[in-house]
Amino acid sequence: MSSRTSDVLVIGGGIIGLVTAWRAAQRGFATAVVDPEPGGGAAQVAAGMLAAVTELHYGEQTLLGLNLESARRYPDFAAELTDLTGHDLGYRRCGTLAVALDADDRAHLRELHALQLRSGLDAEWLSGRDCRRLEPMLAPGVRGGLRVDGDHQIDPRRLAAALVDACQRAGVVFHRAWVDRLDVVRGRAAGVTTTDGTALGADQVVLAAGSLSGRLAGVPDEVLPPVRPVKGQVVRLTVPRRYAPFLSRTVRAMVRGSHVYLVARENGELVVGATSEELGWDTTVTAGGVYELLRDAHELVPGITELPLTETRAGLRPGTPDNAPLLGPTPLDGLLLATGHFRNGVLLTPVTGDAMAHVLATGELPEVARPFTPQRFGAVLTEQPA
Repeated sequence: MSSRTSDVLVIGGGIIGLVTAWRAAQRGFATAVVDPEPGGGAAQVAAGMLAAVTELHYGEQTLLGLNLESARRYPDFAAELTDLTGHDLGYRRCGTLAVALDADDRAHLRELHALQLRSGLDAEWLSGRDCRRLEPMLAPGVRGGLRVDGDHQIDPRRLAAALVDACQRAGVVFHRAWVDRLDVVRGRAAGVTTTDGTALGADQVVLAAGSLSGRLAGVPDEVLPPVRPVKGQVVRLTVPRRYAPFLSRTVRAMVRGSHVYLVARENGELVVGATSEELGWDTTVTAGGVYELLRDAHELVPGITELPLTETRAGLRPGTPDNAPLLGPTPLDGLLLATGHFRNGVLLTPVTGDAMAHVLATGELPEVARPFTPQRFGAVLTEQPA
């Protein structure tokens, strides 16, 4: 058994763990990440919508503030990361169009628009004809929609690769192994032991293992984060050059009560997603899941049936009881959380990195992140949504 010590040890090399490690290293901390495949995880499946406005849900107004703040930071964050690494992140300020295909879906979208306006958000209601004028590939039956120019997109796979590069340039050490357990010494998190028996010590440990965060051995029961896996299936298509431009912006819809989105990248990739399934740790791509996505997407944009199908994937989102992340110190001294981002992990990457670096350096969460302390659940679970 060998032993190495860091100022900050991050468990998990997904985009949240990577941005935490990068920002910590920039603060001067000797930082390490333990993960068998840094840059993997949910980012390899995610579509990369930066959709603070069109992802608004009832009862999530507090989360909206964090989402909007992270969206505000994204342009500078993306520019910094690209300038440092040379990676093209696929960041597009193309906007989003959310549309309705029947009367019920139109009523739902109208309610969402009213909530957006009450929340002070910028969203414009369009007629079906105006929607088709913006996106000619839309089905003739589109009944109306919301134009949200402030909801952008990024390629999560490119983002993950750039963050790995940025970490390496900042001196972050990667331990490519699975964590077996958290090591607790005299009531304080002191590091981890990997499955090969290596002991990795640390002054501060950040648990950023996504949907796996609630399963780490050695974490006291009362400190284990209430994170569960929520399965999402995604389909990737390729738009041949003869069809370009296929869609000029992200298009999303409610189709008979089911959400579907189409994210068109400049490189010709078209991502169609995503199912939301409470099936535990199952990551099987199913015929039913793919069928439902393609069926709904075809009703929205009939031309997709002409496109080559290039990939089907399933991943696990880290869900929490209130659909919001867990950020900052836990009741166990030395253990911090950066997990539970559910469907907003890509969007919340910039603000999470900044918040975690701040709390690691000062011991205090910045004001924007304070509602998301891991210690909030004693009160939240007894409250009703607003």
